[in-house]
Amino acid sequence: MATKAAFKRLTREYQNIQKNPPPFIIAHPSETNILEWHYILTGPPGTPYENGQYWGTLMFPPEYPFAPPAIRMHTPSGRFQPSTRLCLSISDFHPKSFNPAWEVSTILIGLLSFMTSEEMTTGSVSATESERRVLAARSRWWNSTGGGSHSSATPGVTKTTKGINNVKAGDGGLKFRTEWPELDQENWAWMKEHRIDISTGQILPDPNAPTKCSPETSALRRRPNGSAPGIGAVMEGGHVAREAGQSWARRNRVWIGLAVLFGYALLSRLVSDVQG
Repeated sequence: MATKAAFKRLTREYQNIQKNPPPFIIAHPSETNILEWHYILTGPPGTPYENGQYWGTLMFPPEYPFAPPAIRMHTPSGRFQPSTRLCLSISDFHPKSFNPAWEVSTILIGLLSFMTSEEMTTGSVSATESERRVLAARSRWWNSTGGGSHSSATPGVTKTTKGINNVKAGDGGLKFRTEWPELDQENWAWMKEHRIDISTGQILPDPNAPTKCSPETSALRRRPNGSAPGIGAVMEGGHVAREAGQSWARRNRVWIGLAVLFGYALLSRLVSDVQG
C-alpha cells in the first residue's frame, strides 16, 4: 500500500504526464494500485525499433519518491529480456543513486534512451538490427494476443489480470487488454487490415493476389541449360565451329610448318643483305 506521500506524488505525476506526455511515451497507473504503472514506448524513427509498440511496467515501492521502481518491459524487443527486472541507475537495482526529484517521465525518458543505445546490463540481450525490426513489426500482435495464445489455452497457464511481474506469452493478451483497451482495439483492427495470422503473427496470403508469376518473372527464374531450342542451337554451333577449326589445323599442319620455315629464311636473307 502506498504511503500518503507516494500517493500524492504519483497522482500529481499522472496529471503532469497526461498534460505533457514525453515524445514516444504514454503511461498511467493501474486502476487498482497506484504503485503499478503501465507504459508504452513507441519505437522512434531511424532506430531498429521504429513504430514498435513496447509495453512495460514500473512497480513503485511504498516509500517512493525516496526509492526507485522496478522496471520491466514485457514486449519482446531484441533489447531486453521480456518481463525481466532491468538493472539501470533509475531502477531498484541502484536505490542509492536514485534522485527523489526524478519523476515518472524522467524514468521513462531514461529507459527509452538506454533502449536505443547498445550499452549492456542485467536484463539486456544482444540481437541484430534485422531481428529487432522483425520484433518491432510483430509487437502489436504480441501485445494483443499474448504471443499467439489468444485463441488457444496454454497448458499450466491460467488467464488472469493479477500480477504483472511475469507477463509473458500465454495470457492471451488479457493483461494488455485490461490496461490498454483502446490500444488493443486498434491493434486488432491493424491485424485485420494487414491480414495477420492471430496464432503465428505471420502475414496470411492475399486471396485476391495472382497465384501465378508473370511470364517475365518466370523467364527470369529459369536458368539457361541448353535445353531450349535457341540456346541449344547456339551452343551446338559453337562446338561445330571449334571442331572445324581444329580439323583444318590438323589437315594442314605440314604446309603451316613449311610456311613458317620459308618466312624465317626470307627474313634472315633480308637482314644479311641490309648488313652487307
